[in-house]
Amino acid sequence: MADRNAADRVRAIFAKDNEQAYVPVYSDSEGDPNDPLVRRPLLIVDDTVEDGSDDEEEGDVAGPQVEFSWAEYLVFMLLGVAMLWAWNMFLAAAPYFQTRFADNEKILASFQPSITSVSCVTNLGSMSILASIQKKASYPHRILSALGINIVVFGLLAVSTTHFRGVSSTGYLVFTLFMVFFASLATGLCQNGAFAFAASFGRPEYINAILTGNAVAGVLPALAQIISVLSVPLPDAWASAAELDVIMAKENTTSAFAYFLTATFVSAVTGFAFIPLVRKHNRILEATMMNSITSVEEAEQSKRKVISMWVLWKKTHWLAASLFLCFAVTMFFPVFTQKVVSTIPEDQAPRLFRSAAFIPLGFLVWNVGDLGGRLVTLTPLRMKQHPIVLFIISILRVGFIPMYLLCNIQGHGAIINSDVFYLFVVQFGFGITNGWLGSSCMMQANDYVEEGEREAAGGFMVLMLVAGLTTGSLLSFSAAGVS
Repeated sequence: MADRNAADRVRAIFAKDNEQAYVPVYSDSEGDPNDPLVRRPLLIVDDTVEDGSDDEEEGDVAGPQVEFSWAEYLVFMLLGVAMLWAWNMFLAAAPYFQTRFADNEKILASFQPSITSVSCVTNLGSMSILASIQKKASYPHRILSALGINIVVFGLLAVSTTHFRGVSSTGYLVFTLFMVFFASLATGLCQNGAFAFAASFGRPEYINAILTGNAVAGVLPALAQIISVLSVPLPDAWASAAELDVIMAKENTTSAFAYFLTATFVSAVTGFAFIPLVRKHNRILEATMMNSITSVEEAEQSKRKVISMWVLWKKTHWLAASLFLCFAVTMFFPVFTQKVVSTIPEDQAPRLFRSAAFIPLGFLVWNVGDLGGRLVTLTPLRMKQHPIVLFIISILRVGFIPMYLLCNIQGHGAIINSDVFYLFVVQFGFGITNGWLGSSCMMQANDYVEEGEREAAGGFMVLMLVAGLTTGSLLSFSAAGVS
């Protein structure tokens, strides 16, 4: 008891007046039954809900608890795949864009930063606006709108690979940046809508499903790139440089067409799979709240609370800060991964360890670690860490950045002369900590807000995620000149 009183006094020193304590609204452990911030466990009997207490005041009764469903988990995971598949396709199609801009050195040198800048600014701006629009928001409509935009954008990009080849580099760059703008807008709509919609089910596993889908969207393109490199026969030794350029340009165009068409297909499939989930969500609302409300939209809005970003920050600040730092630090990995090559000399290395395959292998190992970290949070090994512990871990992850300097950057030699160190200590370690930390922060956010604030909290947390990505992408330019 003395320790508890001492802890309370320390907490009071740092707490501001009228600031809500950073404690879970819902706890699986026993708590004070008179504490209004602790929801007592619900007992579902014959479709009625009791809170296990003798008190029958209004507000103690909640709707039926949504049961976990693997089918729904897979739909949310597919949403996570579609959410980042578009961006990964832009990265995978970089060799194609190089062939389209080959006749303009200025555009060739700046198209990748231009795509990144337009994407980050658009994504963060759209997320900021969408997170502030809560009361009248229809999160399923945002998701479906995003998928529809992606279908149009990547359909046009697929067509552009085979038609209108006479367009100048400047004209095609303008067209590409417009496509990036709308694809990033769609990503913002999907991120805000998907995380808020998943949060409304009150099951942290569905938040994890989206994050797992994000990781899958990173694994598959890297794996496909390695397979494509290894499956293409080596060019004839007597082929001229001009012939090699023509062959490479044709291969890049074919690959880009497949990438863009696949992105269109993924968005369409996700839309069809998502519609039944929306219908189920509407049925839940109708069953629990339609007795006095005339429409599903009104039922959803009446359940929802409008809450400011500042209030959400006060309730989830450690988790939000951890998520921001996690992804800000993570954005350094693409800069270094495209520079690190195998410690085995190029002319002696097996084909998998040559630069064309080894760099995608580095991306693959990182993404596999990221996927594994997200899946760990679904297993019995999952531990609900205190938010301050997560914040400390997010700071410690900065230590992975200087570890890249120990590897073979651009073939200049490695301080630790080992590909095993680079792939399994640096890449896999960096990836698995990103997946575990990001999922833990997102999944625990619901514990610190009330039921009607879950959707807003989901949108706020993904806003912090995107803000971290944007900040990290800008800071990572400082590492662009490392060699």
